[in-house]
Amino acid sequence: MTQATPDLVRLSQTIITKGSKSFAAAARLFDPETRAGAYLLYAWCRHCDDVIDGQDHGFSGTNRSAADMQAALDGLRHQTRDALAGKQMADPVFAAFQQVAKLHHIPERHAFELLDGFAMDAAGQTYQTIEDTLAYCYHVAGVVGVMMSHVMGARDPATLDRASDLGLAFQLTNIARDIVDDAKVGRLYLPRDWLAEVGIPVEAILAPEHRAALHGVAQRLLRVAEAYYASSAVGLAELPLRCRWAVATARTVYQAIGREVERRGPHAWDTRVSTSKAQKLAAVAGGAVTALTTPITRQLTQAPARTGLWTRPQ
Repeated sequence: MTQATPDLVRLSQTIITKGSKSFAAAARLFDPETRAGAYLLYAWCRHCDDVIDGQDHGFSGTNRSAADMQAALDGLRHQTRDALAGKQMADPVFAAFQQVAKLHHIPERHAFELLDGFAMDAAGQTYQTIEDTLAYCYHVAGVVGVMMSHVMGARDPATLDRASDLGLAFQLTNIARDIVDDAKVGRLYLPRDWLAEVGIPVEAILAPEHRAALHGVAQRLLRVAEAYYASSAVGLAELPLRCRWAVATARTVYQAIGREVERRGPHAWDTRVSTSKAQKLAAVAGGAVTALTTPITRQLTQAPARTGLWTRPQ
């Protein structure tokens, strides 16, 4: 098998279109082979997330019991293990993952690192410090960046570190955007130390009188995200041109989401923050410029070290 099965690619494309318009828009910029791999990988990631949360393509989640979530997680681990072992998979999502993992030599441990992230949700894990939050972000997003790098042909550990950084930045942005929605279903990813510093009791995080202070915590989280966005830019130079274009576009779209959360102030959670079609088109254009200029910039300047940043498990 040297390429993905077309039927599985089409199914996976449908899943990505329903589950993430931003990712779907960026994925169209990949070359056909990389795009197919991205679709296959995303379909499995989206499916696993939905199974744990009782969602449909990332929407309409139910507040499931810990026991139900654990049972679902056990099933996902079993199916993933079978897929990686080369067994015939009846579920097309796992057949898709089996193909992308084999075609792009994705290390098995990365698949289970992602499932370990979902296990944190199933266990109702709490996050006391920013390092705790970053560890969670790696398991649910940073490792996805690492796997996507394999799909794009990147294998160098330093480049994978930068890919992980982009995943961390994406997830930190998601957390800032979704603080209120997450809290309504009993989830809190903000460092509890930070909440204590500004006098927000965990049990009263949704109280209107704390909204201004909560926005201050969100801004602090987004400043951390910016450090990881900046670090991720270094890895772009190691990717093929069209991959640079797609990744730079997604990066710009997510940064715009974070900046809108900041701009709205305490009203950031009155309606869900998203990017407009015009903003996405601008990101595509800006991504093209970044893709073309990044190799030149790398030749002229020394890449900054990842000093002080959380580092993925090796």
